[in-house]
Amino acid sequence: MAFVPPARHLLRAKDLADARYFEPLDVDDLARAAGLSRAHFSREFRRAFGDSPHAYLLTRRLERAAALLRTTDRSVADICFSVGLASVGSFTTSFTRTFGKSPMVYRAEFPPASHLARVPACVLRAYSRPSRQHV
Repeated sequence: MAFVPPARHLLRAKDLADARYFEPLDVDDLARAAGLSRAHFSREFRRAFGDSPHAYLLTRRLERAAALLRTTDRSVADICFSVGLASVGSFTTSFTRTFGKSPMVYRAEFPPASHLARVPACVLRAYSRPSRQHV
């Protein structure tokens, strides 16, 4: 069977999920963006992209949460809410199911975000110069 590119209306909904994953979107919002009924949209989305719309949106949110866990010192709860999820418990369960470890264990495998901070060379030079205090 030859690959048939997904219809533009499905791509519109997928782009909405990618761009606004942090908002309280649900399948009805995505179906509305595609101009389809919820049931028809869900069937067509799964056929075109291999995941249900809900699973796709959750995956986008979890991927962003993983990036924030790796690169920031924000709390797990703050990250949970900032990626559009409403329950820390559900977030932890979904994250563990997807990544095989809890958010805290996942974060512990990466250097603290403060180690990733870049200090401009001009600032380093200014603060590393000896001070000229008069005695």
